[in-house]
Amino acid sequence: MSHNPIRPWRSIERRKSRQIMVGNVPVGGDAPISVQTMTNTITTDVKATVEQVQRAAEAGADIVRVSVPDEASSKALKEIVRESPVPIVADIHFHYKRGIESALAGAACLRINPGNIGSPERVREVIAAARDNGCSMRIGVNGGSLEKHLLEKYGEPCPEAMVESALDHIRILEDNDFHEFKISVKASDVFLSAAAYMGLAEATDKPIHLGITEAGGLTSGTIKSAIGLGQLLWMGIGDTLRVSLSADPVEEVKVGYEILKSLGLRHRGVNIISCPSCARQGFDVIKTVEALEQRLEHIKTPMSLSIIGCVVNGPGEALMTDVGFTGGGAGSGMVYLAGKASHKMSNEQMIEHIVEEVEKKAAQIEAEEASKAQAAE
Repeated sequence: MSHNPIRPWRSIERRKSRQIMVGNVPVGGDAPISVQTMTNTITTDVKATVEQVQRAAEAGADIVRVSVPDEASSKALKEIVRESPVPIVADIHFHYKRGIESALAGAACLRINPGNIGSPERVREVIAAARDNGCSMRIGVNGGSLEKHLLEKYGEPCPEAMVESALDHIRILEDNDFHEFKISVKASDVFLSAAAYMGLAEATDKPIHLGITEAGGLTSGTIKSAIGLGQLLWMGIGDTLRVSLSADPVEEVKVGYEILKSLGLRHRGVNIISCPSCARQGFDVIKTVEALEQRLEHIKTPMSLSIIGCVVNGPGEALMTDVGFTGGGAGSGMVYLAGKASHKMSNEQMIEHIVEEVEKKAAQIEAEEASKAQAAE
């Protein structure tokens, strides 16, 4: 629950769900909403895959999924898991043996559809492998691959069909006394996804994995994901998420965090508040923000920075941020620290100076947190 007693209109009442573990990452219950992505390298290229996993983890990914389409990929997965700094989810479709092999290779979670990996006996074998090797599972229902009997029953992919598919798959796992799973009901259509997830949230207390599947490129996919996932998260639905983009997986992680940060559900790194700029700007806002986004990527400490071109909104925004800069005249602007006007700084030197101030503030916050933790021991 994200509760704000001072500003109750910012409170989000999270749906109550049971908690599972994906490796060392808790999903559901009162755990933070985790951010996932998926590699797009050839899995058997272990070096390239591990490098991509590591970049995603550095960007903030809590969990990374890897496709396992064949036996060679299963063998590569073992080394990938060993080198990964975060839990690895094995993406399995149709081949039940890949699920067994992935569990033995050390995957933290298996992404499967129990209904498409064969007979009940084969499903039981995969479940046994998961149980014996400490794997959780994700049931992944997709609007583009619903079962034939559901399409015949409903006529087309619809929220009711997707929820029924999800409940059917839940039943398969529960009939085999397996309960360590999360579930998703993804579609590329924002309306269909949102409605399906709302129906699923009412029908079960299982942890929910959010996503708008095949959302598109960086710009269009980000917008669709922000609309679809944003409204669900605002309603308190969702325990982990993946933003699906035709882009670098690192971009998926960044977008996922920005969605969570915008709702106050997760905080990581510098939240830059900046104006779109206009003729009143006292410096080049757009280039400055671009430079600062790159220069401050290494900051993991949650904090805020306002970069505003002029004094119309600059001082007001600075009141609410840790560090701020507001454009003025004569080639300089005002630096704000902890919401208060501190000192003037020339436009030429301001990027370097802001980076220094942000790093200084981050170190201060980290020291304070460490002190609190030590005092609590």
